[in-house]
Amino acid sequence: MIRKTLLTLFALALLGASLAQASTWEADPAHSHVDFKVQHMMISKVPGSFEKFTCSVNYDDKDVTQSSVQVTIDAASINTANEQRDTHLRSPDFFDVAKFPQLTFVSKRIEKTEGGLKIIGDLTIHGVNKEVTLDVDGPTPAVTDPWGMMRMGASATARIARSDFGVVWNKVLETGGVLVGDAVEISIEVELVKK
Repeated sequence: MIRKTLLTLFALALLGASLAQASTWEADPAHSHVDFKVQHMMISKVPGSFEKFTCSVNYDDKDVTQSSVQVTIDAASINTANEQRDTHLRSPDFFDVAKFPQLTFVSKRIEKTEGGLKIIGDLTIHGVNKEVTLDVDGPTPAVTDPWGMMRMGASATARIARSDFGVVWNKVLETGGVLVGDAVEISIEVELVKK
């Protein structure tokens, strides 16, 4: 009986130690952004961003590969600095925000690389879920801001094909090629605050 009690206490102590290693961090929207670029008419890349999103990180400072990330983006907050184009992007031709109001990313695993991290997870756009990999530079060491809050940052990039997510609207150009490229370059800068 005593042995069983000691084993139970030991297991609880180990569980408590593992939980103590993890902490929750959330993106500061004033110092974070989600950007993208898509080729236009085969000649230039049009930049855009999503202005409303949340990012939550369950961060294990003893073993970063045991951390997890969850991102939720408001699809209607898309901004390419052209209202007519943004209205079209919100329509059923593209994101169909009335039917699919959110884009989400949920990590499945994190791997260390020579230069940073790879975060592999499920990205859902337009109701379609696909596994994608984010190449991450960071996280930076944590610092304390003038108000006593702990902060750290990271940058991430990825390249996806919008057609993989059922976003396929296009027009063929008279000179050949298409109006909107299929490849989407994603760039994320996030400043996280410890909760």
